[in-house]
Amino acid sequence: MKILLDECVPWPLSRHIKNHECSSPKKEGWGGITNGDLLARAENKFDAFITSDQSLRYQQNLAGRKLAILELWTNDWQIIQAQVKHIVPVVKNLKPGDFIIFRPSD
Repeated sequence: MKILLDECVPWPLSRHIKNHECSSPKKEGWGGITNGDLLARAENKFDAFITSDQSLRYQQNLAGRKLAILELWTNDWQIIQAQVKHIVPVVKNLKPGDFIIFRPSD
């Protein structure tokens, strides 16, 4: 699976998503573009998009997209790192068109 990690997602997460190809908007030459343009470009090149932008679902029409989107609850690497063992299986099970909000259970 080809995965695009949003600029707001800590890059160290990519080291834990084994057997998948990860990239970033900066690596793709897409740094700083709007979410709508980013999603349109990502949909043509990637299978999944991981973001911590919790306003994305309100700003963009996500219905009918083939790109799977995983929204994380934070962009703090230390907090994400503590949940990596729960995040990775969610990433591995993403299907085209999924929109999943990941928040750790208390």
